[in-house]
Amino acid sequence: MTAGIPAPAPLTVLVLAGTRAGIEDPMASAANVSHKAILPVAGRPMIARVLDALAANPRIGRIVISIETPGILAGLVLEHAVDFLPPAAGPSASVMQALRTLGTPLLVTTADHALLRPEWIDTFLDSVDADCDMAAAIAMEADIARDVPGTRRTMIRLADGAFSGCNLFLFRTPAAIGVVELWQRLEKERKRPIRMARLLGIGTLLRYLTGGLTRAALCARVGSLSRASVGLVALPDGRAAVDVDKPADLALVESLLRTSPA
Repeated sequence: MTAGIPAPAPLTVLVLAGTRAGIEDPMASAANVSHKAILPVAGRPMIARVLDALAANPRIGRIVISIETPGILAGLVLEHAVDFLPPAAGPSASVMQALRTLGTPLLVTTADHALLRPEWIDTFLDSVDADCDMAAAIAMEADIARDVPGTRRTMIRLADGAFSGCNLFLFRTPAAIGVVELWQRLEKERKRPIRMARLLGIGTLLRYLTGGLTRAALCARVGSLSRASVGLVALPDGRAAVDVDKPADLALVESLLRTSPA
């Protein structure tokens, strides 16, 4: 640390672990548990692995779990000091509630990010531009193919490469609330593709459909709509894109943990 410059304050992190009201998660049902967050992964509740990674990073301070029934975690993951926040109606609303309650900067991840590693958090935070209001971690298709060959991830294909999200977001300044507001508007129209297209802009949609949309252009458009500076940070480890959404993901994660338990 440079003399005279104080170290950054520990970062607050939100872990999304709730369930959508009235929607039963098939992974939780198959394992006979109430929440996917406590699904056993290689003998441990999935969320415990996420908390281990967060607690192992010295830049992380307060850990807050967004879940409607904190009691289900009793005796499972409370070896780490955590606080709880009731979830709202959906991920975007839960993040908005957390921003208004906890403030910024706020790191957000999910309970199904079972492979999360402390060094990925460092790489992400170190790579966010100093003037960025909100950033999202991604993994490029080539890195995913190299590190987890054969896995099937949801890809966004742009002119400068295809990528998948890594369930790691930094809401760095209060201006990032604008991004969540846009997220909520898109989520509201998720069953109306035409309205979503109009919201993003026909020009942006056409550039995407014709293969001309770049990551920089996408960030610029989202930034324009949200009145915030937005960035995408590519992590070098393709495993960062793996979460547990289906049985094949669970088998993959357990296989990776057996070969690289650290």
